Amino acid sequence: MSAIIDYQQAFEGDNAILAAIPSPADLETWANAVLACEGLEHQEVTIRFTDESESQSLNSEYRGKDKPTNVLSFPFEAPPGIEMNLLGDLIICAPVISREAAEQNKAVLHHYAHMTVHGILHLLGYDHIDDAEAEEMESKEIAILAGLDIENPYEV
Repeated sequence: MSAIIDYQQAFEGDNAILAAIPSPADLETWANAVLACEGLEHQEVTIRFTDESESQSLNSEYRGKDKPTNVLSFPFEAPPGIEMNLLGDLIICAPVISREAAEQNKAVLHHYAHMTVHGILHLLGYDHIDDAEAEEMESKEIAILAGLDIENPYEV
């Protein structure tokens, strides 16, 4: 396998939300799908599952948005001259993912897959600030998820 997942489960709360958090094996499968799409291997990603309080705090501090969000991406920047296969960190807010999945009539696991793929693409430098970037990123997400037998998250 090429993806190495540093799995951090920091969410404590509702048992249904806790039970829906994906396994390290699921995360590895999804990360490997992104890496295969990008022609990469042997990359490490830290994925931390949090509550709304931690998500809101980080979102406020790093993005200036004082509310919890589904996923935050923090790319790793190695010091000059240092080679590392660490892409960075994803912070995934379990209650937000569960709520959004219910609101959008999606399987919770599929929404986790989408947000994991989305977050890793951010770590790889993709963004959706302007329309052209958004179209490129969304088309990659759709293709990667289709390869995982997950329907287009933008049409559900």
